[in-house]
Parts: sequence; C-alpha cells; structure tokens
Amino acid sequence: FKAEDYGCIRPPSNLKQSERYLIIYEGIELLIEKYRPTALVVETQFLYKNVQTALKLGMARAAAMLAARKQGIAVFGYAPTVAKRAVVGNGRASKSQVQGMVKLLLGLPTLPEPEDAADALALAICHAQASPLNREKNEI
Repeated sequence: FKAEDYGCIRPPSNLKQSERYLIIYEGIELLIEKYRPTALVVETQFLYKNVQTALKLGMARAAAMLAARKQGIAVFGYAPTVAKRAVVGNGRASKSQVQGMVKLLLGLPTLPEPEDAADALALAICHAQASPLNREKNEI
C-alpha cells in the first residue's frame, strides 16, 4: 500500500455551519478530481455522548459521501473497530496504536497527523484488504 496524500479538511470554526459543510464538500471534490479514486470509505458508527457533535460529524460525513456519489464513486462504510482490527489486529486499539501501525504499513517517515488522518488511512487499508463479498456488504 502507498499513501498518495492524507490530512484533514478543517474549515474555520468562525464560519456558518452551511459554509463549513460546503468547504468539506468542495475539498472532497478537489481531491476526487486530483486522484480519481474508485471508492470513498467512511466510518459507519458515530458513538458520541454529545448529540451536537454527533450531528455535526454526521453532516460532514454526508457532505463527503455526496461529493463522491455525484462523481459516480462507490461509498463504503466500516465500523471503527473493524478498521482498527484490520491494521492493529485489535478492534479496541488506541489512537496511538493505529497511528503507529498505519505508519509501518504505509512506510511513512513519521506518524500520520492528525489522528483523524490516521483513522482515515486505517479505513482505506481496511477496505483494500476486504474481500469482494465483504466490500459489497459494506457499500452504503
């Protein structure tokens, strides 16, 4: 596996919510244009005690999914525990364990930062390792 690019799209918090989601949507569109992926992979579960945080993350996830589907790209979802198991071998692995294994598996010179980027790379590795049958059942 090789990481072509990674990072996070983080719109300024002083913008209106609708403007922040537009930035996420357009950012994903630009990445799709640049790299021409065949799939977009997202986390399927958002377990947060704060309902507002869960809603905001769900809307950001939806913006990314819509950008992909608009370009005809299939969207797949995996639970965080499944992605952790794919890269670390333990579905309850810590964020630092995920970062360390992603660094090793992808031959990165440093730990992928921020942690969200490491999680996204773990999801990509998980999807790449999935059997065609498993991929099909995880298409959203």
